[in-house]
Amino acid sequence: MSTKPRRETSRVRATRRWSWLFMGPVVAAFSIGFVWPFLQGIYLSFCSFKTTSNAKLVGLSNYASALADPSFQYSFWYTAATALISLVLINVVAFAVAYVLTQSVRGSNLFRTVFFMPNLIGGIVLGYIWSMIFDGILQAYGTSILLDTTLGFWGLIILMCWQQIGYMMIIYIAGIQAVSEDMIEAARIDGASNLQTLFKVIIPNVMPSITICTFLSLTNGFKLFDQNLALTGGQPFQSTEMLALNIFNTFYTTGAASRGVAQAKAVVFFLLVAGLGLAQLAYTRKREVQQ
Repeated sequence: MSTKPRRETSRVRATRRWSWLFMGPVVAAFSIGFVWPFLQGIYLSFCSFKTTSNAKLVGLSNYASALADPSFQYSFWYTAATALISLVLINVVAFAVAYVLTQSVRGSNLFRTVFFMPNLIGGIVLGYIWSMIFDGILQAYGTSILLDTTLGFWGLIILMCWQQIGYMMIIYIAGIQAVSEDMIEAARIDGASNLQTLFKVIIPNVMPSITICTFLSLTNGFKLFDQNLALTGGQPFQSTEMLALNIFNTFYTTGAASRGVAQAKAVVFFLLVAGLGLAQLAYTRKREVQQ
């Protein structure tokens, strides 16, 4: 009689018995670093406070003030426009680059590395670098990225695209390379052109990658903070202030009395990003099933 099933059973039992030893530190770190601050943040959104030790409950007044704040409303629509435009540009360009680099192009590995490198630069550093680049160009026209709302908007779009296209490209390359060669060859035998093969075979089979990249692009666009702070700082006159920067400014620059309002804005911000992200995932995953 073989002892293999018995050995596997004892191994499974041992794994279950000692799983807490491996999972315990991770769960503890996650609880201390995320769960507890998150719950405390929700509680503080219903309070008026200067420090967390002297918080006093004020009910829903913080949420009423946050939703009635014209700057918060403006930041929402500005952030939505920035996120949607960058979402389209990042994914279209990233997919196009990935498609080209999977077509036996000479030096494709070098190009992949070069395109990915901007993602390794921190957001604050990246913002200051592009601020100097833009101002160096715009000085010839007697203006600055800090003096024009339109220039600030497109400056943020260019910065986001330059940083994120390479990262999304890697995900798309993995998705394209996973498409079965037999399916592509069958399409060509049936007389499909390269364009028809792209839209009828490759793109439908890359939908899981599209789902991931769309989710990352959308959430990153809404959560953008450090690049916004370093590139424009919300100037001129907070007209390029995105949601995360608006919350930051409300908390730190409008006085201690507004800290509860800022915390309420942060909770609304979380619900907004989580809701949009989950809705997008649900929609694109349905497309995956249909394919």
